[in-house]
Amino acid sequence: MPQQHHVRPRVGVPWRTAVEEAANRRAKIDKYLHAVERAGGEAVLLSVMRGPAEWKRQTADLDAIVLPGSPADVDSIHFGAKRHPATSDPDAARERADFTLLEHALAAGKPVLAICYGMQSLNVFLGGSLVQDIPAEIGGKIRHSPDKDEFTGGAERPDPNHAARFDAGRVRDLCGAGEAEVNSSHHQSVLDPGSGLSITGRAPDGVVEAVEWTEDSQWVVGVQWHPERMPEDALAQALFQDLLFAARLSHAAK
Repeated sequence: MPQQHHVRPRVGVPWRTAVEEAANRRAKIDKYLHAVERAGGEAVLLSVMRGPAEWKRQTADLDAIVLPGSPADVDSIHFGAKRHPATSDPDAARERADFTLLEHALAAGKPVLAICYGMQSLNVFLGGSLVQDIPAEIGGKIRHSPDKDEFTGGAERPDPNHAARFDAGRVRDLCGAGEAEVNSSHHQSVLDPGSGLSITGRAPDGVVEAVEWTEDSQWVVGVQWHPERMPEDALAQALFQDLLFAARLSHAAK
């Protein structure tokens, strides 16, 4: 595997929603692309409005996947639950894109970093279920989401922060400690983990903050917080850098 450390792995990132893609609203999706690029990768923005055949063609040339957050909620029909009245509308195009990308990545042994909605999507794809509304189902001991995403005038509100505690696993190893301060912007979370996933991080109120693939050595990590919004944070940097290290190995194995 000579000079594999010089490779800039191609990392696919689907648009957060079909609406944002159609309007070319890039402010939030660009944070994910920049995080990949800072870690040494080539970020490839993927349309969510193509068909499975086109996605499969595109993903064949990718070395890793990042599933970003989204203002949508995963359709509860996928985990056999009645829709909670507090849920946001699902985005069928994003769901199809995520599930197609995951099917390919897991079959091909390519690393996946799933963030916020992306972690929920990963969990549901693998047969897991979700807490559909944290305030209603768990309570409000910890503030997991700002009251509104934006101030009047369009400026983004800062994310609330809280502690996350980690069990043994990749995230704890990258953190170098059993606890870290993370940001937070979500009202849903993992309930029952999907097949092959283990819960390795929780907030003090029990909300799941990290899941990891434990069936074999494949690099698949889901985090409920937003490391792409924390460019100076050591754990956020380590997550993207370790994803890129795994992607280089995946590239070298082709």
